[in-house]
Amino acid sequence: MENMYDLIITGAGPAGMTAGIYASRLNLKTLLITKTFGGQISSKAVGIENYPGFSSIQGPDLIKKMEQHLKTLPIDIELDEVVEIKKKGKNFLILTKNKEYETCSVILATGSTYKHLGVPGEKKFLGKGVSHCSVCDGPLFKGKDVAIIGGGNAGFETAAFLTNIAKKIYILEFSDEVKAFEHIQDIVKASGKVEIITQAALKEIKGEKMVSSIVFDHKGKEKTLEVKGVFIEVGYIPAVPNVNDLVDFNEQGEIKVEFETMQTKTPGLYAAGDVNAGQFKQIVAAAGEGAKAALAAHNYIKHKKIER
Repeated sequence: MENMYDLIITGAGPAGMTAGIYASRLNLKTLLITKTFGGQISSKAVGIENYPGFSSIQGPDLIKKMEQHLKTLPIDIELDEVVEIKKKGKNFLILTKNKEYETCSVILATGSTYKHLGVPGEKKFLGKGVSHCSVCDGPLFKGKDVAIIGGGNAGFETAAFLTNIAKKIYILEFSDEVKAFEHIQDIVKASGKVEIITQAALKEIKGEKMVSSIVFDHKGKEKTLEVKGVFIEVGYIPAVPNVNDLVDFNEQGEIKVEFETMQTKTPGLYAAGDVNAGQFKQIVAAAGEGAKAALAAHNYIKHKKIER
């Protein structure tokens, strides 16, 4: 088959690109399929200070370095979207929106996508005051009041970025305490621009052509805040193409793997990065999982070829 590969990698975040680098160096005929490069890190709102080799680097800059490294190596890259993965005899068939490919082995590194709240106005005002990306949209709210929904690390990182742009920032957290790391909380609190509201449940986003206010429940009482922007940072859900019955999922929809090799229940099929059920969703962890998956895939392919 013309489109036959040793390994196909789906996704080009830290896990996918690291897997690609390792696969190329292991002399595997490899194809990486992705819609875009970078995943969530491309919209990282603050400097990354825990990736080895960089005391501080912006997310888009780190991704650019990874992409440049990957493209120096002999690996095929297709800008496309994988829609289905299924078995074809002893191999796998990969169907994208435009083509189909056959491969001995697959690494799923499709990451995760933003979780939505489903409240009235959220969908209506997306791009009209509602955003999931402060790096992309933050400058639009210069000198304005904004609200961030979610008091985890992502919410506080968004707030830290917006302190140099927005006039006033509200952080609404559903539970009775925020969950962000203390150091990022300290940065945000030191700005003097941020008000944290716990036990707050967003009920509606209002406006005419653009966002003008939000309605939320605070300790059983309905309240309103006049804001021009709403940044929703309530977590992520795995972005998994149709894999039929080739993998098992946990309750969060994450793929179960054997963490020594990153293999799913199907031999030759691996899942690396935020798409799997790993506890620690960190850039360096995703890169490490991509490396392990590529090494395991190499061993699988080598033994498969010997069996032939």
